Amino acid sequence: MKHRSAVLYAVLSSAPLLLAACGSGGGSSAGASVIQAETGLAPVAGAPATVALAGNAFITSADASAQEVINDNGLANWTSPNTVTSAYFRVGAAGPVTVALDARLAGSTSSVVRVTVDGQPFDVALAGTASKTYAVGTVNVAAPGYVKVDLRGVSKAGGYFGDVSALKVTSNAALSYASDPANYYWSRRGPSVHMGYTVPANTEYFYNEMTIPVGQDAIGSYFMANGFGQGYMGIQVKSPSERWVLFSVWDADNGAKTTLVSKGAGVVDNAFGGEGTGGQTYLSYNWAAGTTYRFITRARPDGNGGSDYSAWFYAPETGKWRYIATWKRPAISTYLTGVHSFLENFIDTLGYTERRVQFGNQWARNVSGTWSEVTAGRFTGDATATNGQRMDYAGGLENGKFYLHNGGFFADYVKTSQNFTRPATGQAPAVDVTALPMQ
Repeated sequence: MKHRSAVLYAVLSSAPLLLAACGSGGGSSAGASVIQAETGLAPVAGAPATVALAGNAFITSADASAQEVINDNGLANWTSPNTVTSAYFRVGAAGPVTVALDARLAGSTSSVVRVTVDGQPFDVALAGTASKTYAVGTVNVAAPGYVKVDLRGVSKAGGYFGDVSALKVTSNAALSYASDPANYYWSRRGPSVHMGYTVPANTEYFYNEMTIPVGQDAIGSYFMANGFGQGYMGIQVKSPSERWVLFSVWDADNGAKTTLVSKGAGVVDNAFGGEGTGGQTYLSYNWAAGTTYRFITRARPDGNGGSDYSAWFYAPETGKWRYIATWKRPAISTYLTGVHSFLENFIDTLGYTERRVQFGNQWARNVSGTWSEVTAGRFTGDATATNGQRMDYAGGLENGKFYLHNGGFFADYVKTSQNFTRPATGQAPAVDVTALPMQ
């Protein structure tokens, strides 16, 4: 990802006025003594941090006709009592956390909203069209990690519950959250994580096996198995009803276009743009979580200054290798380099969802036809991870396989730029690459 972020880690505290917790006539103004009686906690003192909803919040539950959105100003068009908006920030240690809201009314004369902080609900009364800081409450966070704050409408006199721009958060622990407005899109997508592999020189074929655990196949996920210096191959969740096997190759560094040589039955081809340009092929295939799929990519010089890249996919449901495509990339003469896997979410509104993947039994075949087992991996992340805009990322080894994990605002992140070695299986791929289909 070509984006730049800034990190904010600060020890912050404050003492705003608070409102009583639900169950004690919530919605009416109350002093710190009332909150302390309700929760056993006094508010934290000091200057609050502003956690903008534009970069840290999501519509996590809504009716199909709901109008609520998260835009550059935060939560807007809040009309439905059934809509839940969730915002997240991370605390570096257990302890008390005080939360307030920056909000204003629009199209209503008053409203009551329920703010649930780390599982504890507070009702807050909003009034007036001017933006104000409304006190919410103080909770005791039991362990380091992400704190979830849910917003839900209770009652309103008018069309809207209000516009909410930010949380004001204070804690004696370090806080981290998305703090760079220029990169809120990437922060809301969440961190992308990678596993790079060490392969021999002149590797012509790379073989990988991939399994997505049941329940970890969220919409917007790209589980990329076989990446290389000029492209990548893997599987995606495009929608509730559509899944792809995807193989793409970038255009040449000098701008010359990558061209399609051939493709398999049922494979769609087109050009892609956005984060670069190139050629894309995909097979619509209803792959399933919990099943292990196999992938082979190939690169070889074409003898005319370019290189040909091919890809195959094996599904146990069909019991055969499927040819995806061959792309010709000009102005490069190479075998496979920069071999890697990655995991990312490509839908920013679903950046709160969690995904996980395992990669096992990697092998490389050189131009002489010798298979070598690949056991060395290096875990890395994109700028969203390395700049601390999101800290829900992990990777390494589990059950003898490499794994990658991101999204969902889980607590136990794994530091990037680490090397891992998986145990060798000694089980070379049971495939004759010379007999792989080419149509």
